[in-house]
Amino acid sequence: MSGPSLRTPLARVRSLGSSHSGTKDFWRQRLTAVAMALLIVPVIVIVLMLLGRNQAGAKQILAQLPIAIILLLFIIASAWHMKIGMQIVIEDYIHGEKTKLALVMANNFFCIAVALASIYAILKLSSGV
Repeated sequence: MSGPSLRTPLARVRSLGSSHSGTKDFWRQRLTAVAMALLIVPVIVIVLMLLGRNQAGAKQILAQLPIAIILLLFIIASAWHMKIGMQIVIEDYIHGEKTKLALVMANNFFCIAVALASIYAILKLSSGV
């Protein structure tokens, strides 16, 4: 026999947790983790190929479409995974609503900035500009 539920009737119907996102973040984080696990070996190989090269040599390697695509996919998956993970930590351990909101906004900004800067660098080097 269980006690009364602390969840609202609407939350019980929608099967959402207290964060109102259900298991979406859980599955998105697992999806990005699998993507990174599949891409880590090719990324390591690419990094090893880039070791000891000057900028012209790096451009030559990164100008190959499959290599640029692998790096872009890894950057996107990593940034998304980082955003979700830090947001979960912030939501779980920060209790002040204003502080939590500010930190979630800073986390989103930081993750987007890192992703865009990385994507720009890969696109610039791979395009030969």
